[in-house]
Amino acid sequence: MARLALALDPGTEDRLLADMVEHGHVIVARLVGWRDVLESLDMLAPEVVLVGAGRDTLSAELLTGCDERGIRLIALAAGDAERAHAAHLGLHEVIDRSAAWSEVDPLVRGGVQVPTRIGESAPQGPRTASVIAIWGPAGAPGRTTIAVNVAAEIAAAGHSVALVDADPYGGTIAPSLGLLDEAPGLASACRLAAGGALDRTELERIAQRYSAPRASFDVFTGLVGPSRWPELAADRVTGVLEAIRGWVEYVVIDTGFSLERDEELTSDQFAPRRNAATFASLSSADRVVAVGLADPIGLSRFLRGHGELVDLVEAERIDVMMNRVRTSVLGIDAHAQVRQTLRRFAGITDAVMLPHDARAADAAILTARTLRDAAARSPLRSALREYALERILPVPEPVRRRRLAFAPLRRAAAG
Repeated sequence: MARLALALDPGTEDRLLADMVEHGHVIVARLVGWRDVLESLDMLAPEVVLVGAGRDTLSAELLTGCDERGIRLIALAAGDAERAHAAHLGLHEVIDRSAAWSEVDPLVRGGVQVPTRIGESAPQGPRTASVIAIWGPAGAPGRTTIAVNVAAEIAAAGHSVALVDADPYGGTIAPSLGLLDEAPGLASACRLAAGGALDRTELERIAQRYSAPRASFDVFTGLVGPSRWPELAADRVTGVLEAIRGWVEYVVIDTGFSLERDEELTSDQFAPRRNAATFASLSSADRVVAVGLADPIGLSRFLRGHGELVDLVEAERIDVMMNRVRTSVLGIDAHAQVRQTLRRFAGITDAVMLPHDARAADAAILTARTLRDAAARSPLRSALREYALERILPVPEPVRRRRLAFAPLRRAAAG
């Protein structure tokens, strides 16, 4: 399913509209010219713009605007002249205006890879995404909030991101972002992975899209109840994460809290393991963000859980993040007290501190949006953005400035 903005001639639009809706797509706007489309991109946040290839509906300005926002642009051409116009602009996602929707739909869903600029080629060979797992002990330390907003900040920096809800005790990413959760996306992907049928087309079909201006990302929703956790077997989850690695640049996983080994609690060595998805996520992750709640009870829970975590994950792969740091429960200089406690009892010397920002968090929950969209200037959003830019994303190479060489001035000989 995709959010479509249309700028087609009336005949083509009337012919295709019913098929678009029948295939599950959402029509966010039916516009006239390319200027109308360009002016409404930020407000409507479509995922795909479908336009005629003529000069009235396709322009270099529109193509640039879609590229800047990560929006796919597809043109329908009525003849060779319109095809030549699209080619001159550098758009290669062009098909005949008379084509049936069955020919257009694979391109809308991203199943057909084509270059978007003259001289560029489609990606060759597999690519490996960076996987970030968000873990925290029991007690609601803020795993989901951090996972959602770290994914949003990475997407806002211009990278493709998939957010995976792998909490076997009941995920909450879908309601946090206002997405449908009747069909758990991760469970569906696991079933396909078990049958060897999980490819890019299926990933794009299963994933739901969180749409925001310049910060959209894909979401694999989690379980809606405790009865379906046997579907998240370790080998299945690992297979899904490997498939997603080849699809996007970054994968952010919201894991479960429990690190108990189920086989220690039952004599059936072949029974499904409820925490298998958590262990598979931690094993696959390049980086694990360990989240704790910055109050006496939360710190106690975190220190016990962190001891179990380091038995599973190398310390070099773990970033510690303390959430809701506030003086009301820790006294004066709360940051220093948290750091001193972590250093004394766990040897942790480098922890990220997140401020207590209930107003921003409530605004995000109320509107089912990310902090970037609901409270862009909030201290909590700023702290998470700084973490994403400084700890996760690669440091941009410094721009080398060319020095102008001037010929030495020669003094005229006196005389």
